[in-house]
Amino acid sequence: MQEKRKALGRGLESLFSDDITSFEQIEESIVDEAKKNNEIVELSLSDLRPNPYQPRKIFDDEALNELASSIKAHGVFQPIIVKKTIKGYDIVAGERRYRASKKAGLSTIPAIVKDFTDDEMMNIALLENLQREDLSAIEEANAYKAMLDSYQITQEELANKVGKSRSHITNMLGLLKLPASVQDLVLYNKISMGHARVLSKLEDPIKVEDLADKVIKEDLSVRELEELANNNEFKRSTPINRVKKDNEYKDVEHMLKEKLGTKVKINSNKISISFTNVQDLNRILEIMNFSMDE
Repeated sequence: MQEKRKALGRGLESLFSDDITSFEQIEESIVDEAKKNNEIVELSLSDLRPNPYQPRKIFDDEALNELASSIKAHGVFQPIIVKKTIKGYDIVAGERRYRASKKAGLSTIPAIVKDFTDDEMMNIALLENLQREDLSAIEEANAYKAMLDSYQITQEELANKVGKSRSHITNMLGLLKLPASVQDLVLYNKISMGHARVLSKLEDPIKVEDLADKVIKEDLSVRELEELANNNEFKRSTPINRVKKDNEYKDVEHMLKEKLGTKVKINSNKISISFTNVQDLNRILEIMNFSMDE
């Protein structure tokens, strides 16, 4: 067991070696070792929990339905990777396969159980999503920030590790300066990455929110937004009365927003959770472990 752990440790150290890291190579190494040692098991879907370090907050429902159809016809072609916990198992890699398997009506899924640390779980989840799946701009930015915070490296070093340009990393991280309400618009594809980059260069958060609102209401192009952003005489079309926010529940709001991947407001002893459509509502209910089944 100790030798296996040492081998795993060497593999994860390579996540931030001088060469660009490939998640596919890491996963392939883990799967090959599990097959060789007959370590692939069937786990109940009800015993699994999404990776708490998962950077992805939104899963494309249409893509999940397509994967679910494939799983119905052919089964799960690649085992997921999990970590044993007190309450069951945390998914380290393969959350899309887990979600699609539930949609396909399966009760179990092939899995490989590994003894990961929290840092290892976070790093593998970040790599899987950055290299294998299309994260939204905000999700990608948060993934880069998590890597910078975890490894205490420079943006230049991070760019080399993940195979991106330094300017790309800088531009993505700049999105995190946007007000939370505008980040939500980017997260849910209400405004494009191009619009978001223009807005992220502005210092006045009120102007940023007003321009984002104008982009949506008037369907502004990125060029039109740039012209407005550079116009010092820009005035909001309608006055906005801003009430000073009660910060008593700010930390709870932030925690729920991170957990549910959507806008959450707490005031007057009420919790308001935003959703964009029925699929998004179902996603939130699933995270809350709430089922509409009778």
